Amino acid sequence: MKKVLKISSLALLLCGFLATTAHAQKFGYVNSALILIKVPETKKADETLKAYQDELVKKGEEMAATFQKDYVAFAEAYQKGDMAPIEAQKKQEALQKQQEAIQAYEQEVRTKLETKRQELFEPILNKVEKAIQEVGKEGSYTFIFDTSVPNTILFVEEKDDVSSLVLSKLGI
Repeated sequence: MKKVLKISSLALLLCGFLATTAHAQKFGYVNSALILIKVPETKKADETLKAYQDELVKKGEEMAATFQKDYVAFAEAYQKGDMAPIEAQKKQEALQKQQEAIQAYEQEVRTKLETKRQELFEPILNKVEKAIQEVGKEGSYTFIFDTSVPNTILFVEEKDDVSSLVLSKLGI
């Protein structure tokens, strides 16, 4: 009988501890993508990135137009027979180098755009992250989840959305 009483007491104590622990945890969520859209610096960063991209694309288009013009001139001269075989080979090699330069530039553009994107958006992301952490600490949240990534959080209640608190913390 004493053994049953001890086990029952231990079970009640454990249930009480688990219930206290479960009630002590506080969860919230944000949609960081929607928050970022509302941050004024995001629009300016997007505009700066777009202008930079347009500048890089323009140079690439100029390179492609030059290649196209040179290729057409070569093809016409070659078909007319106005070009010696040695001269044709040299021109083909030059066109090949132009084409390789265009491909290298395309890769360079991707790298430059990604670097510029990180440079522009990192301070904004850090600012939003800091605001989320402050809201979490001030509100005694155990976890704040981000629902902006599809299928990571399958169900949330609206009352747990702390996005408005984060926006307030950001002065928006």
